Amino acid sequence: MVKRSLAQLNGIMQQLDQAPEKAKAGAALWYVDVKTNTVSVQAPTVEAAEALADAAGVDRNAVTVSATAEQPKPYINIIGGAAYYIGSSRCSVGFAVTRGSTPGFVTAGHCGRAGSRTTQPTGTFQGSSFPGNDYAWVAAPNNTVTPYVRGSGGANVTVRGSTQAAVGSSICRSGSTTGWRCGTIQQHNASVRYSQGTVSGLTRTSACAQPGDSGGSFISGSQAQGMTSGGSGNCSIGGTTYHQPVNEALSVYGLTLRTG
Repeated sequence: MVKRSLAQLNGIMQQLDQAPEKAKAGAALWYVDVKTNTVSVQAPTVEAAEALADAAGVDRNAVTVSATAEQPKPYINIIGGAAYYIGSSRCSVGFAVTRGSTPGFVTAGHCGRAGSRTTQPTGTFQGSSFPGNDYAWVAAPNNTVTPYVRGSGGANVTVRGSTQAAVGSSICRSGSTTGWRCGTIQQHNASVRYSQGTVSGLTRTSACAQPGDSGGSFISGSQAQGMTSGGSGNCSIGGTTYHQPVNEALSVYGLTLRTG
């Protein structure tokens, strides 16, 4: 027999969950501990754990507080073509990269400026060039780089390198709006005039894309080609899409492409 029912303990959890964000920011975790018939609140310091319990207004007799070294973080696999967010805006991951021991990804420069923060995965734009170019790289510590691009039906396509394919080669792109779409390479070294300015050195393709696909992967066979920049048309009527060659971004920022 115990003093408190599970419903009572879950009620305390709800109070903690609804505490002010400032108080929760100092804690690491809280949970129902059925063995001790209490709710455990853990933080880097006992004082921070107590601050959350006090802010939530819970019955302190039903709560145990303790210090912990745990610092929980989300683990997200960085996969080409997957979505990421900059505030309320959405773009797509180009390719997973590393700079030294720092994991991250390349994407389109028009998706964010240096210092812009991303979520899912959490990261920060370290460098960005747009217009003129359209590339950027995002450092995303505590996430896992993979050699994959999201392919047809969600299957992973393995990136083996980044040799540029010739005009006329088949090419596919992956993005968070329209998924996996394929076409052919029409021209290299095209200059495109956007409303924000001119971007040069792009590759023109017959693969369609739509808003939200920006930054996503272009791949030919197993070779990374570039990151979706812009285009015309859509995937209902067909269209033309341009990509920023990936090798330029790798060279400028000193990045290593993650390959399988």
